[in-house]
Amino acid sequence: MSVRKVTVATLAGLKVRNEKAVFVTAYDYPTATFADRAGVDMILVGDSAAMTMLGLPTTLGIGLDEMLVFARAVTRAARRAFVVGDLPFLSYQPSDETAIRSAGAFVAAGCDAVKCEGGARVARRVRAMVDAGIAVMGHLGLTPQSLGQLGGYRVQGKSLAAAERLLRDAEALERERVGVLVYGIGAGPGVDGQLVISHDILGNFVGDIAPRFVKRYAEVGTDVERAFRDYARDVRAGAFPGPEHCYPIDPADEADIRAVRQRVEATP
Repeated sequence: MSVRKVTVATLAGLKVRNEKAVFVTAYDYPTATFADRAGVDMILVGDSAAMTMLGLPTTLGIGLDEMLVFARAVTRAARRAFVVGDLPFLSYQPSDETAIRSAGAFVAAGCDAVKCEGGARVARRVRAMVDAGIAVMGHLGLTPQSLGQLGGYRVQGKSLAAAERLLRDAEALERERVGVLVYGIGAGPGVDGQLVISHDILGNFVGDIAPRFVKRYAEVGTDVERAFRDYARDVRAGAFPGPEHCYPIDPADEADIRAVRQRVEATP
């Protein structure tokens, strides 16, 4: 059965009908496959892979080449979902040309759009990428690539001045004021769709970060650890592999093999 791919027009249609878009992260083929089968509208190949997949303390340590490996794995699986590739730190900030080349690499990897952090200060880079024919998603508020300036993981936009700064950044990215789609992660229900880190909702993130805005839908980490413990127990007890896990040999072939083995062992 053919599957209709989600496009920017599809997402705009959801907004017109006041329907929320479902947005999750994925970094590998299996997760993206399950998300796509479940009917999610969008998948972000986030630079959060630095923390969820590579065990790094922040998102700053992952590079473009690593991100493209994750992006290719996800796009192979996403038959329906709209895939956004996250431009990692320093892959777009240095120059317009750098931004275009980095974004183009994500498109070549199969992504439908790219994401970059910042508002007014990256508006020129966003314009360059858009002029090159690439769909771009902005990222405002808590921008992990700027943690040093933000002073850590701190909720943004909670005062009038901070809210006005966010608005100015949004206007700088929107440019033509066409009513861009707005998706939130921890920003409440008043947006066009919700994004959540897949490891957070699945319960398999290894680390101490536990955002308040996350709802846990599974305990995959606990189940995986239990499976490994049960496997180790069976191996050590000699209970695995059992007869049902082995491949039988035709009795005649087994006799031939046994005869040759006996001759070899009898040879001085």
